[in-house]
Amino acid sequence: MINKISIHFLTMFGIGYSKFAPGTIASLITTLCFYLLFKIGYLEIRGLHLIYIIIVIFFLGILVIDKFSSFFKEADAQEIVIDEFVGQNVPLLTLLFIPFNSDTLDEDFTILIILSFILFRFFDIIKPYPINLIDIKMKDGLGVMLDDLVAGIFSAIVIYVIAYLCF
Repeated sequence: MINKISIHFLTMFGIGYSKFAPGTIASLITTLCFYLLFKIGYLEIRGLHLIYIIIVIFFLGILVIDKFSSFFKEADAQEIVIDEFVGQNVPLLTLLFIPFNSDTLDEDFTILIILSFILFRFFDIIKPYPINLIDIKMKDGLGVMLDDLVAGIFSAIVIYVIAYLCF
């Protein structure tokens, strides 16, 4: 039972088994969920709780990957997409700290959500320094989770700069 729950956690309930770009699909679903939380007003009330949830998932991901990576062909198997969930949330959570003009909030927020998806996928796929070093040298749970976290941080920095300059 615990094995099934752990595998479901790592694959985001089977998204990781997608034949076409499972990491991109996991990031897209994460982005869509964030957008829905924004639309229903959840982020206005409990947005900071999301930060705590992502921190817990990050550390839980490390532990579960280390324990259950033998269920996959390699340590950073494409089926493991919980790292994309965590990494994608970093630039999305950055949006909670940007002061938007209330007249254009919906439109500006939506544009930056889309941009955060594109930027995260760019940094996660291209893997510039130091992401590439993490990906090459660290093959345990920490490495799997950390390279996506750093890609998310890079994306968050770009998002914040764009928001500062344009909004």
